[in-house]
Amino acid sequence: MSPEQKAGASAGVDPRTDVYSLGALLQWMAGPDALGIVFGSTIKGLLAGAIIGLFARKVSSLPWTLAFGTFIGALLAFGIALSMGKYYLELVLPGSLVGLLTGYATVRYGRAPAQQGLSVGR
Repeated sequence: MSPEQKAGASAGVDPRTDVYSLGALLQWMAGPDALGIVFGSTIKGLLAGAIIGLFARKVSSLPWTLAFGTFIGALLAFGIALSMGKYYLELVLPGSLVGLLTGYATVRYGRAPAQQGLSVGR
C-alpha cells in the first residue's frame, strides 16, 4: 500500500500509487534474501562453468566430467548456503544439477580452443 493510501489521502492517489504498491508486493514476495541468492548463484554459475570447462579439457571423459561438475556445483552452492546460514537443500540440490548440466554441455558442445601460432610458410 502506498503512503498516500495508508494516510487516507485520496486526493494524492494516482496511477503511480499502483506502481508503488506493485513494487512493494514484489519486494515482499521476493523476501530479503532473494537478491543475495540471485547474485550468488550467478557468480557460482560462472565460476563453476570455468572450472568444469578446464577440467573437461584436461580429462576428455563424459562420465568424469559429469561427476566433477556435479561435485563442483554442489560445493559452490554449499559455500553460498553456508555464508547465508540457511537454505542448504534449496541451494545445493539445484547447484548440483546445474553443475551436472554444465559438465554435459561442456563435453557435448564445447570446442577446443583455436590453435595460436605462426603458420609455416614456404
